[in-house]
Amino acid sequence: MTISELAKQLGLSPHTLRYYEKIGLIRNVERIGSRRTYTKQDRLWLEFIKRLKATGMPLKQILRYSELRYAGAATITERKTMLLSHRQDLEQNIKKLQRHLVALDQKIKTYEALEAEHDTVRKGTRKA
Repeated sequence: MTISELAKQLGLSPHTLRYYEKIGLIRNVERIGSRRTYTKQDRLWLEFIKRLKATGMPLKQILRYSELRYAGAATITERKTMLLSHRQDLEQNIKKLQRHLVALDQKIKTYEALEAEHDTVRKGTRKA
């Protein structure tokens, strides 16, 4: 598939795909003449890169993971360790976000109670 087709499928710009190739996140992109031709494996790898980015993994770590991936099977344990570490970070972030949600829910309940009280007072004032 062409760079434009892949960019559209992934929701990325062609510029981003060229940048990823330039920094080594994606390698060995086939070319027909001067045009890049991406494979299904390229698309799957880029989808995984997007997922890592979406989970907050820093680009520097994604680059390291990519280097290990391209180094081959001897790096499987190191790649797994990186993902396990990132998973722990995500779990901690999820717990922190859940605490924030609880605090927001408590504040919302406070405002709902204040609104109800305000409405009661306002309705009582109208009858007078």
